[in-house]
Amino acid sequence: MGIFQNLLEHVTAYVGDKTLMQAAVSAASNVIVADSEVDEGEVEVALAAMRANPIIEKGYDTLMLEAELFDGIARARTRVGRADNLSRVAAIADRSLEQRNGVFLIAADAADHEGISDVEHQALEEIAEALSVDKETLLRLAPVRPSNPS
Repeated sequence: MGIFQNLLEHVTAYVGDKTLMQAAVSAASNVIVADSEVDEGEVEVALAAMRANPIIEKGYDTLMLEAELFDGIARARTRVGRADNLSRVAAIADRSLEQRNGVFLIAADAADHEGISDVEHQALEEIAEALSVDKETLLRLAPVRPSNPS
């Protein structure tokens, strides 16, 4: 299965991996909406992080990603929508650790735009659980700025 999965991942890098893109969009959306505000800076950081992913970048242009992200944000405004987004994130739970970590870090980048708040930490915890990744290790290996006290 490992050889087949690697081949499949390489092929989807060139034709667009909708499941991976939806996981990244949905994870970022849940974090962006976690504090009940849609910060333009978080949206821009999420888009930049998705474009930095070689598989997503090859299959989707910025306008497509932006449209998908705003759909994900619209879903994330309700409990049902956030659950739907988490199911889209969990859809890649059987993928390589590299892909799962990449999706988590896209969400972490969006959360860290102005420091990760408590509600964003909670959203990241849910995302990490859906992806079966270690939130604390990933955040420690890819340092984030502390939250600004308000």
